[in-house]
Amino acid sequence: MTSEPKNDWDPRGEAALGDQIAVYDDMRQRCPVAHSDYLHWSLFRHEDVARVLDDHDSFSNHVSRHLSVPNGMDPPEHTAYRRILDPYFSAQRMDAFEPACRGIAAKLVSQMAAREETDLMAQFAQDFALQVQSDFLGWPAALHEPLRHWIGKNHAATLAGDTGAMNALAFEFDSYIQALLTARRDAGADAPDDITTSLLRDRIGKSLLGDRDIISILRNWTVGELSTIASCVGILVHYLAERPSLQQQLREEPALLPAAIDEILRIHAPLIASRRITTRQVKIGERTLAAGERISLIWASANRSETVFGNPDEFRLDRDPALNLLYGAGIHVCPGAPLARMSLRICMEQLLARTVHIALMPGMEALKAVYPASGFSVLPLSIRYAP
Repeated sequence: MTSEPKNDWDPRGEAALGDQIAVYDDMRQRCPVAHSDYLHWSLFRHEDVARVLDDHDSFSNHVSRHLSVPNGMDPPEHTAYRRILDPYFSAQRMDAFEPACRGIAAKLVSQMAAREETDLMAQFAQDFALQVQSDFLGWPAALHEPLRHWIGKNHAATLAGDTGAMNALAFEFDSYIQALLTARRDAGADAPDDITTSLLRDRIGKSLLGDRDIISILRNWTVGELSTIASCVGILVHYLAERPSLQQQLREEPALLPAAIDEILRIHAPLIASRRITTRQVKIGERTLAAGERISLIWASANRSETVFGNPDEFRLDRDPALNLLYGAGIHVCPGAPLARMSLRICMEQLLARTVHIALMPGMEALKAVYPASGFSVLPLSIRYAP
C-alpha cells in the first residue's frame, strides 16, 4: 500500500453533490490519481483510464462478489459471453427496432405537448428510457412503475453506501426477471418471440445459459440503460435549451445529430464511473497501487481531459470519435451502445421535429442529479410545439 495520505477528496462532499463535473475537473488538475474511502482510487485523466481499459492483465473487471455477466468478467470467460450477447445489438436488430422506438418517442412528445408545464425528466426522459428498454426486451408495461421506483431506491442506496439495502434491492430486481423467465417457460411454444425468450435458448459452450446468467445479463442491460438513457435525454435537451442557435441548426440538419449527441455527452457525461481492481502492483502517475486495490474510472473527467480535447467545454463536430470514451473502449466497450445511439438519435429527431423552440423555464431551477446518477433530476422547460 502507498504511504501517501489516504483521503485526497470526498466524492459525497458538498462540492461534489453541488456540481460533480466541476469537482472532477479540479481533481484532474490537482490530484489525478486520488483516494477516498468511498470510491477507493479514482482516475481522472484520459490517458490513465485508457491504459486501464487496454491492460486486462493488470486491471480486472471481477470487482463484485455478485455474478455480473459480462461486465464483471475477464477474458477468456468475458469473450465467450460477448460472442453470445453482441448479436442482440446488431445493425439488423437496430433497424428492425427503430420504428417501434420512433413510435414511443412520438407518442411521448404528443403527451408532453398536452401539459401546460413540463418537467422533462418526470414527464418524458424516464418514460422514454423505460418504454424503449422494455419494448426492446419484450417486457410488459406493468413493469414500468416498479422499475421506475426501483431505480430511485437503488440510486439512494448506492449514494449512501448501504450494502444491506443494495443487496435487498438486487434480490427485488432479480425476482422481477425470474418471474418473466418462469412465465416464458410455462408458455412453452406460446412464449413471446422476444429477446428475453431467446436468451433461454442460448448456450455457453454446450450448456444452456442458467437463470443466474440470464438474470445478471438482463440486470446489467436494464440497470445501466434505464438510468443512463434518461440522463442522456436530460443532458442533451438542457444543452440545446441553453443554445438556441445550435438547437435550430440540428432541427434543420438532423444528419448532424449522431456526432452532436456524442459530443454533448462527452462534455457532460451521463455515466460517472465504472470499477476495476488491480491484479498486481502498478504505478499510475505518481501513485503506486498494490495488488487488490479498487479503482474507479471517472468517465465524466477522462472525457474532458485537456491533453486530449483541449478546452473540454468547446463543442466540436470534427473530433476523432475513437477518443470519446462515452461507451468505454476496447473489449469491454458497452454492448448496448448501438441501441443507445439509435434511441437517442430517434428521441432527439422527434423532439426537434415536433417543436419550434425549447428553453429553460424562467424562474424555475433545473436540479442536477448526484452520484451515482448524472444529468438532472428535475428539468423544467418552456416548449413551443410545431403546429
